[in-house]
Amino acid sequence: MSLSFLPAPVRGALSAVLLGLNTVAWCTPLFLLSLLKLLLPLRSVRRRIDPVLNAIAVGWIRCNGLWMALAGPTAWDVDGTAGLQPDGWYLVNANHQSWVDIFVLQKVLTGRIPMLKFFLKRELIWVPVIGIAWWALDFPFMRRHGREALRRNPALGLQDAAATRKACERFALVPTSVTNFAEGTRATPAKRAAAKSPYRHLLPPKAGALAHAMGALGSRFRSLVDVTIVYPAGAPTFWDLLCGRVPQVVVRVAERTIPPALFDGDAGTDPALRAQVARWLQDLWAGKDAQIDALLGGTAQAPAGSAPGTMADPGAPAPRA
Repeated sequence: MSLSFLPAPVRGALSAVLLGLNTVAWCTPLFLLSLLKLLLPLRSVRRRIDPVLNAIAVGWIRCNGLWMALAGPTAWDVDGTAGLQPDGWYLVNANHQSWVDIFVLQKVLTGRIPMLKFFLKRELIWVPVIGIAWWALDFPFMRRHGREALRRNPALGLQDAAATRKACERFALVPTSVTNFAEGTRATPAKRAAAKSPYRHLLPPKAGALAHAMGALGSRFRSLVDVTIVYPAGAPTFWDLLCGRVPQVVVRVAERTIPPALFDGDAGTDPALRAQVARWLQDLWAGKDAQIDALLGGTAQAPAGSAPGTMADPGAPAPRA
C-alpha cells in the first residue's frame, strides 16, 4: 500500500505526523527505563536494561519502515548482507550524503547485526525528544573540533577520545554495532571542493573515531562492515524521504577483516598507530570511491597494487565463523 496518489507535500506532512507519533510512543518506555538505569548505575542493571532499550529502538526503526513505505515506493538494490550475524560486535563505516543515510543503514542492517550506535555531533543532543533518546541509548556525542582549533589546542582532541572510550566501555557489555560516518559531515560538491578532496564522490575520511573505538574494544570486533550508499537520482533531503521522493537506493555491504595490528595500542596517544589507521581507511576510501563511480555508470577502477590479505588491502573479506 502506498499514498503516492496524494500530493507530495501532503505525504510529507502525514509522514512527519506518523514519525512524531512513533517517536513519542517508543520513547516513553525508553525514557522510563533510562531513568531506572540512571538511578541504579550498576553493571548488572545495565546488562539487563540495555538489551530492552535496544529492542525498543528496533521497534521504532521497524515502525519507521511502515511510514516510509506508505510515503512512496522506493526501489531497494541491496547486496552483501548475507553472513552477517546479530550476536557479535561490529565496527560499521559508511559514506555520508544526507540525513536519509541513517534511515537507510537502519533499514538495511537492523536484525542482521546488533543495534547500530552512531557517533553524533554534540549539537544533536538538543534535537527534541530524539536527542535525549540517543543519549539514553549511549550514542557517543563528539565535539568534532576543526583542524585549526586542534592545532591551537591539541588537548581538545582528548575530549572526543574520552567520550569514545566511555561509550565503548558501555558497548562492551552488550553486542553492539559501533557506527561511524568517517567523513565527519555530509559530502557535497561544495565541501569536496573546499576540502580539495582527492575523491570524486567522497570527502577525505577522518580516522579519529574509528581509531579510538578500535583501541577501546580491540579484538572484540568481529569485523568492519563497510557500507556504500548510492542514490542514483541524487542525494535526497529528509523532506524528500518524508514525501516519498526517493526513487532508488543502492547499498553495497562488505564485511572486511580489521588488521590485528590496529588493535595493538592506543591511537589517541600513539601517532604512528593513528597514521596506520588513517592509511588503512584511505585505501578503503579509494576503493569505495571507485565503487560509487561504477554504480553510477562511471569508469573509474579500484586502486591497484595491494596484495590480498595485507593491511594495504582494505578489501580483504572477513573470515566466516
